[in-house]
Amino acid sequence: MDTTKVWLITGASRGLGFEIVKAALANGDKVVAAVRREPQSVEKRLNHHENLLVTLLDVNDKSSVESSVKNTLSQFGRIDVLVNNAGYGLLGAVEEASEEEIRNNYQTNVFGLLNVTRAVLPQMRSQRSGHIINFSSVGGIAGFTGWGIYCSTKFAVEGITESLAAELAPLGIFVTAVEPGFFRTEFLDNASLMTCKSVIADYANTAGAMRATMAVVNKNQPGSPEKLARAMITLANSPRPPVHLILGKDALAQYRHKAATREKEIEHWSQVIENTDHD
Repeated sequence: MDTTKVWLITGASRGLGFEIVKAALANGDKVVAAVRREPQSVEKRLNHHENLLVTLLDVNDKSSVESSVKNTLSQFGRIDVLVNNAGYGLLGAVEEASEEEIRNNYQTNVFGLLNVTRAVLPQMRSQRSGHIINFSSVGGIAGFTGWGIYCSTKFAVEGITESLAAELAPLGIFVTAVEPGFFRTEFLDNASLMTCKSVIADYANTAGAMRATMAVVNKNQPGSPEKLARAMITLANSPRPPVHLILGKDALAQYRHKAATREKEIEHWSQVIENTDHD
């Protein structure tokens, strides 16, 4: 029985996406690396691997998405694993973010993810198999000062993932939200991180402090991209993958802190919570 998988990975030119491409190829799988520009550069960096197809894909361009899916099926015949990795951060207080900055962040992080997912699902449904891996974030677990808009896009990814998982389970298709903490990639570089143009002095100790902190954290993050990529291979090969997968001790600590805080809030407000139903 052929256990080789066919992967379609968005945002594959660098960072976590590129590492996952390398790990899947090393595992003997076939990979479609979806990039927005310079596909030849990616092919060269991966030594023109025989199991690799690099395709131009802009998640915000439906015709581009459909063309990439068509190329994948033409080359490899199926899609077993979709990794929705494309996205970027937006750093700034909620009030500092302009309407355009907010819309653009949602366009890529949420609507772009939906564009690719909708394009792939007909094939997965016809196969009655497949695994969609949506990259969320520790920012999809909890909100942070300076990251409100970005976190809200990842909260959206969490909701989409949970609903999709329930809808697709009867069809043999798995869906997982991956929730990484801080990993040592280019995420905090200018190419992957947008900073709100507006700066409001009243947020100097919150969003402003976060901007300063991120400059120090960049390239000193605790997470290993190579280890995350290997974790994706384990996830894709699991017969019972989870709906949520937290990655990194920092993300796990944040989840546990939030869960404990919510429990305390519920305990304190239980009377109000339980006294809102009809008598």
